[in-house]
Amino acid sequence: MRRTVLLCLAALALPVSGFAKPAKPPKLPPIPKPLTVFAAASLTDALNDIGVLWKAQGHQIVFSYASSSTLAKQIDAGAPADIFASADEKWMDDVATGGHILPETRADVVTNSLVLVEPTAHLKSVKLGAGLNLAPVLGASGRLAVGDTDRVPAGIYARQALQNLGAWDAVKDHLAPAESVRAALRLVEIGEAPAGIVYATDVKGVPAVGIAGIFPPASHDPITYPFAAVKGGHVQDADAFLAFLHTEPAKDVFRHYGFTFP
Repeated sequence: MRRTVLLCLAALALPVSGFAKPAKPPKLPPIPKPLTVFAAASLTDALNDIGVLWKAQGHQIVFSYASSSTLAKQIDAGAPADIFASADEKWMDDVATGGHILPETRADVVTNSLVLVEPTAHLKSVKLGAGLNLAPVLGASGRLAVGDTDRVPAGIYARQALQNLGAWDAVKDHLAPAESVRAALRLVEIGEAPAGIVYATDVKGVPAVGIAGIFPPASHDPITYPFAAVKGGHVQDADAFLAFLHTEPAKDVFRHYGFTFP
């Protein structure tokens, strides 16, 4: 009996010639990594629509929106971006100084205008010129919604305009600074501020807010949006998308939202 059991166990340990080894599963191609674009908050609507056009061509893309200063600091800290789109030259210069972009890919893609906005329900025209007085607009205790005037591009442009038009000293202690231009617009939209300074393109699609006046272009630095590929990213894909931004389909989207071109 013992001999029989041992023989059976030995037989089970032997390979069975009639069964083939299971085949290894086929190696699947890697899933393409989406192109990651760090973009200024004021580009949100336009780039979202352009992203739809880009995806329709078989590409993958994701956007991360915030103030240009926040995005620049994230890139400086090593955040994995493929493209940086800034709302001013200063923060693109900052990233370039850190050696984080490919200088040959840098180009100004669109431009914008700076406007004073008010709730549509109380909208009135305001002449924005020398000797500007915003006291009637803000009232006794109202605050002017702006992007942070030290670091958010829209806030920096706003401070320049107010200084050049002679209104800064009167309003600098009556500001409602926000982390981005979209956040400043939101304060006006929900009635937390009686007026704000944002980009003209931000107002489109926000019926609760209207444009009370357009700041003279000479009152602030030109509002340009430089784009560039980030060093260490997917350069080939970044180059392709940057080129696509200059095509007519992409330009039509920018025009729709009120952007202009250098």
